Amino acid sequence: MLSETFRTSPVSSSGVDVSFEFFPPKTDRAAEALFQSADNLARFRPRFLSMTYGAGGTTRDRSIEAAATLVRRTDVPVAGHLTCVGASKQDVDSVAKEYWNSGIRSIVALRGDPAVPGTPFEAHPEGYRSAVELVTGLKAVAPFDISVAAYPEVHPEALSAQSDLDNLKAKIDAGADRAITQFFFDPDAFLHFRDRAVAQGITAEIVPGILPVTGVAQAYKFATMCGAHVPERIRALFDGLDEQPETRGLVTTAFAAMMCRTLREHGVRAFHFYTLNRSAQSAALCRLLGCEQETMVSEQSPETSLTQ
Repeated sequence: MLSETFRTSPVSSSGVDVSFEFFPPKTDRAAEALFQSADNLARFRPRFLSMTYGAGGTTRDRSIEAAATLVRRTDVPVAGHLTCVGASKQDVDSVAKEYWNSGIRSIVALRGDPAVPGTPFEAHPEGYRSAVELVTGLKAVAPFDISVAAYPEVHPEALSAQSDLDNLKAKIDAGADRAITQFFFDPDAFLHFRDRAVAQGITAEIVPGILPVTGVAQAYKFATMCGAHVPERIRALFDGLDEQPETRGLVTTAFAAMMCRTLREHGVRAFHFYTLNRSAQSAALCRLLGCEQETMVSEQSPETSLTQ
């Protein structure tokens, strides 16, 4: 067991740490593809693999089972996502205990999006009202290692960039161990955000979220939903690539590698890849970053159990 936490600083010989995010499969065929991708990426000694949790908790059972399967299948630490949408504190705490009893010692704690896109967030009458409260509650359940979300280009619902930064600091002060950012298309967006966070007194690690684009239209849709700006020069670069899948794979991987290289030049040594359950582009990026290719020795132990 890794002292019930992820590594908090790079330890690989390349000086780079990576992590990979997946979403729960809906079919047996999708599950097979997911776990094959996880196996492929586990060779790069990631800090962790994470499993998302659907809007409003809609994938609760599938998320828990998929995360538990990763624990059984790999020697890599696993993080389960958890939100506070549509659930009481008791229900959320129950999921946290289920994660713990499955050998999962780390959680990505998010306020979460409503199950119906576009509708305003409404806290459950008996639930956690924010990610800040969720972090506090999870730390009371067990000594989880907790990651929270950060938004280099401001959360779409934030009143201002400053209020968004204040909220991030509150999550860190509540006990979060690090922040993982929403994806972005301009490395300067991350670097300026990191500088502002440091000036705000945030000393916790901020890990850039990188989206290897597997579909341009899909990426633009995601960007609209989360407030990520797509510069015109990037639109010109990606224009028409969905009709040229082989070229798209080459161009989008090269673009992501360029972003990672720029971030490395500015001291970034950890990257979180949104895989969309595919491994090829993330694996290519890991090779370009010089990541080691050997399976990590298991450092987790599920022997400690919490009473349900």
